[in-house]
Amino acid sequence: MADPREESEPLLSRTRGGSARHSPAGVPSCHSIQVGPGAVARRDLCLDQAVVFIEDAIQYRSINHRVDARSLWLYRRYYSSTSQWTLSFTIFLILALAFIETPSSLTSTSDVRYRPAPWEPPCGLTEGVEALCLLVFVADVSVKPVRVRRLLRPFFLMQNSSMMKKTLKCIRWSLPEMASVGLLLTAHLCLFTMLGMLLFPGEKDDRRDRQRLTYFRNLPEALTSLLVLLTTANNPDVMIPAYSKNRLYAIFFIAFTLIGSLFLMNLLTAIIYNQFRGYLMKSLQTSLLRRRLGIRAAYKVLSSMTAEGEAHPGGVGVKPQDFLQVLQKVQLDSDHKQAIMEKLHSRSGDLLSADEFQKLFDEFDKRVIKEHPPRPEYRSPFLQSAQFLFGHHYFDYLGNLMALGNLVTICVFLVLDAHVLPKDRDDFVLGILSCVFILYYLLEMLLKVFALGLRGYLVSSSNVFDGLLTAVLLVLEISTLAVYRFPHPGWKPEALGLLSLWDVTRLVNMLVAFRFLRIIRSMELMAVVASTILDLIRNMRAFGGILAVVYYVFAIIGIILFRGVIVAPGNSSLAPDNGSAPCGSFEQLEYWTNNFDDFAAALVTLWDVMVVNNWQVFLDAFRRYAGPWSKIYFVLWWLVSSVIWVNLFLALILENFLHKWDRRSHLQSLTGDLGATSEVTVELLFRDVLQEPTEEELAEKLSHHPHLQLCR
Repeated sequence: MADPREESEPLLSRTRGGSARHSPAGVPSCHSIQVGPGAVARRDLCLDQAVVFIEDAIQYRSINHRVDARSLWLYRRYYSSTSQWTLSFTIFLILALAFIETPSSLTSTSDVRYRPAPWEPPCGLTEGVEALCLLVFVADVSVKPVRVRRLLRPFFLMQNSSMMKKTLKCIRWSLPEMASVGLLLTAHLCLFTMLGMLLFPGEKDDRRDRQRLTYFRNLPEALTSLLVLLTTANNPDVMIPAYSKNRLYAIFFIAFTLIGSLFLMNLLTAIIYNQFRGYLMKSLQTSLLRRRLGIRAAYKVLSSMTAEGEAHPGGVGVKPQDFLQVLQKVQLDSDHKQAIMEKLHSRSGDLLSADEFQKLFDEFDKRVIKEHPPRPEYRSPFLQSAQFLFGHHYFDYLGNLMALGNLVTICVFLVLDAHVLPKDRDDFVLGILSCVFILYYLLEMLLKVFALGLRGYLVSSSNVFDGLLTAVLLVLEISTLAVYRFPHPGWKPEALGLLSLWDVTRLVNMLVAFRFLRIIRSMELMAVVASTILDLIRNMRAFGGILAVVYYVFAIIGIILFRGVIVAPGNSSLAPDNGSAPCGSFEQLEYWTNNFDDFAAALVTLWDVMVVNNWQVFLDAFRRYAGPWSKIYFVLWWLVSSVIWVNLFLALILENFLHKWDRRSHLQSLTGDLGATSEVTVELLFRDVLQEPTEEELAEKLSHHPHLQLCR
């Protein structure tokens, strides 16, 4: 079992000062005061300790910190919502400075041919903002000492997330296995490069040997060509010249792609998935131990209060009233607090045992399903029948059918008017149909409010989504009628106001397309996939945060290395006009917006390279403009982003979807409910395969707590 202190030193730990085994002098501990006026202070201290231990368990934090009254007060203030939001906003602010610092990204385009002079911030603005951020970090420096550099700014983002630190550590542990396959890929690449140089030698008339001149001119060019072919970005371009000369040359390229792309790259994906999953499970095992240890420490503190009072026939345990008093102070959302209190009231007995105390906090991991408000009660039989009809799920199916019909009509008119200019279009029919559909959406919303009640309508996120879009569509339609009057044959009004009629129509059609997303919840299999995507978005903070850090660092390095190397055509002999540029080159494809002249442009350029479609164009362009060493930068970025991070993302998708699918199948076999799914966190994703800490292990960890003293 991994030691929970290995990941990070907790706030106010013994390395930050204090005794290793005793509380500071003069501070009451949980057993130092038995009777007298200090009993109230001792009780308050025990309650505060229990509150902090429970909060540590909720957040998977280490409990190895000082537990005297002053330290607990400081500890809770540091981890309060206000302090953490302030720290997070400060981190965001200092990272966002890269967009307005020189070189500023505040231009309408990054195209070097048309880019205007960027807005330059007033002297002292960015320095003042950075100074304010530094003051916040100075307040934080007592627990996390750092040195601020531009390249190290993302460090503040990473150190503020325990899951990001776990993920980064798992990546570091997985590097040896990745390196082994990487060496195999390197050997494969070098071997086929040498074979290619031997298969495609220069002939007497080199002008006829396009393969040699284009892809195997020299060793670096051959290595680059096959590296790009490994990602299939230039397939079959690199093969065609040789294949045109002799069809047997295709065997060379097919063998290279088969071994490299299909076998070795997929093997690398499997190794990254397997190794990362294993190391992540070890890290999550530590988090589970932290949670169980925090809850057990809270139980020990509260039970020590009970043990010093009157004797109870049930033995040692925690009084429910003491637990409720602690629960009110814990930073936890009201829904989970209510669920825990209901579970507490449903039990019998006087004192809470350790097992019962632990089971109360299982509610942390459950999604609280809010009770649906009661429907309005109508006395009229007609209204009751109407309520049943419009509250039935078949009415939702009718709405989905109407939304589909609306989308189909839009598609039909887009196809019919594809070659007609907006000023020449007759929008009479489309305008009438839009009015009809929007009126139906409004009627549907009102009928649902009638059937479910306003509270019942708003409790569903799908209804809220439909209602908001319907309201926006209605406002746009009323504005259109007020400005352009009612549609009639030959209706071609001139542009009035801020938006032309065509702009308003496009906006309405886009909103209608978004409204069609409501059909997802009506299709069970699609709902499983959609819920998996939503869970990924919730759980991608750690993985996305690491990617943001990598993007930030590589973008800053790219600005340092390549700022200004891409020049507009006509400004340098290195930049030929598009007419004279080779087909498929950076200039001919007009990739002028992809550069490192400012932070925003650098981010987009890195994204385009990460996708690896046509990334050989970037390799060639920066080789010509900046030098051959620039390839090292782009190859490193490809390894970090496309090979490592994308494979980690694939591993998370597989785990999340398989967990969701297995859970769906299990619930279907039990209840027959095909759509019964619930959101999961990364910790819950592996909970079934994690090992629960033993009683002896928890007792040993508590006995070695450097600051907590209990009656034993």
